[in-house]
Amino acid sequence: MTDTSETSRQVPKSRLAQFWDSDFAWSFRHSPVAMVASFVVVLLVLAAILAPLIAPHNPFDPATLNLMNGFTPPGTPNAFTQDTFLLGTDDQGRDVFSTILYGMRISLFVGAAAVLLALIIGVVLGLVAAYFGGWVETLIMRVADVQLTFPAILVAMLIFGIAKGVTPPEYRDEMAIYVLIIAIALSDWVQFARVVRGAALVEKNKEYVQAARLIGRGSFPIMFRHILPNVLSPVLVIATISLALAIIAEATLSFLGVGAPPTQPSLGTLIRIGQGFLFSGEWWILFFPACTLLALALSVNLLGDWLRDALNPKLR
Repeated sequence: MTDTSETSRQVPKSRLAQFWDSDFAWSFRHSPVAMVASFVVVLLVLAAILAPLIAPHNPFDPATLNLMNGFTPPGTPNAFTQDTFLLGTDDQGRDVFSTILYGMRISLFVGAAAVLLALIIGVVLGLVAAYFGGWVETLIMRVADVQLTFPAILVAMLIFGIAKGVTPPEYRDEMAIYVLIIAIALSDWVQFARVVRGAALVEKNKEYVQAARLIGRGSFPIMFRHILPNVLSPVLVIATISLALAIIAEATLSFLGVGAPPTQPSLGTLIRIGQGFLFSGEWWILFFPACTLLALALSVNLLGDWLRDALNPKLR
């Protein structure tokens, strides 16, 4: 009689099934905060990407605006045109719901691009400082220490002001978004560099790095092909949390009038515009963009906190 336990073969699990059974997926399924935060982030990101399809109006097309619709309260027919708007309109008759969708596109683009640029700068400098050591490490870390003594928002304002000053006047509005990305990135690379340097100092003394040196691997292949994959976990956590901070930094700069241009208003610009009408009774112009910014930043931050715990092997 044939033993079924010996003849039966175990069907290998697919990668999706393996991921679903992993500690990471289990932690996500058992964290209501992470699930709700992920849902909010995905919803807002999709709404921003699909803004041309979802928004009832294009708020940046003057041909679609009607000044008679200005200051229409949410859900209330306008006294002149009888048009109704879900979240009301601003002083120019722009639909607040549409401006929020288009404004989120600018905020998310600036935040994601700034974090990506800061990550690249910080990871490269952190790896170089840890691997080569000596005066290279001293120079990079002292620059980082000096920058940490200043608030990040002030560093971003300084860099933005200098970059805007050297940009020709006719190109300032076109380059404002890219200058803003560079300003936020250069004020936020330090934390990536410090974390990568600390993790790389541990990794560079391990056996696999020594073996790579013995077989003749160069310094940069060792840094980016051997050490970098083993220090990415904390970098991903910092990048997620930094995304929320970068979005808030962009909103702060735009609120102060040194961020996105009026022709491409972000959530910060919309809040600055709404703040001027808060005490005259048009509360919705400020309230809804501020709530959107709060929901976006808080959800990304909560997702980063969960990711930090999920990737910590001591908490598994």
